[in-house]
Amino acid sequence: MSAASEQVLCVKREDIFPDGAWHGFVSDRLEQHQAVIREHHFFMARAKVEDDPSYQQIIPYVVFRHRDQYLLTHRLRASSEKRLRKQYSLGVGGHINPGDLEAGDPIQDGLKREWEEEVVYDGTFDAKLIGLLNDESSPVSRVHLGVVFLVDGDTPNIAIRETDKLAGELLTLEEMRIYYLGMESWSQMVYDRLARGELPL
Repeated sequence: MSAASEQVLCVKREDIFPDGAWHGFVSDRLEQHQAVIREHHFFMARAKVEDDPSYQQIIPYVVFRHRDQYLLTHRLRASSEKRLRKQYSLGVGGHINPGDLEAGDPIQDGLKREWEEEVVYDGTFDAKLIGLLNDESSPVSRVHLGVVFLVDGDTPNIAIRETDKLAGELLTLEEMRIYYLGMESWSQMVYDRLARGELPL
């Protein structure tokens, strides 16, 4: 689906940031933020909101962990998301589309669909909400809001589905430190919190 025709879930910036936008990773008032998204969301053409900061596109973002290892992915040249090519990511995520509402919860259902599109995983999938990500540092990042979930896997049997677009492996935080400067900004924020022990371990 092209960006011109894709409908993506959004909320008005003033609804999700009534006191002004914050920058970084927040882990408080999560249920309140989720309630705003559930009650005030709507769909707009992605092409219309990509450059309009008065709307926040909601992006479920799944961090996968098995014991002390985390899934680190690397977008390859064939990736459809040109702005993220060659970058490393600690999360699997993407836009929420109208079809994701069929089971009743746009965030959880969008999260699960995006996860199943990106990876093959045969273990238990219990996504725990741990935070929200907002990056005010660039025009591109300002129009997206990450809803971050942690999945503690009971097996390391996880693989990338579209290996021409994405590569990935399980690494400890120490092992992936060398890729830090190549990570997208959201992943750097998550990594920093994990490295400081400020997220669930």
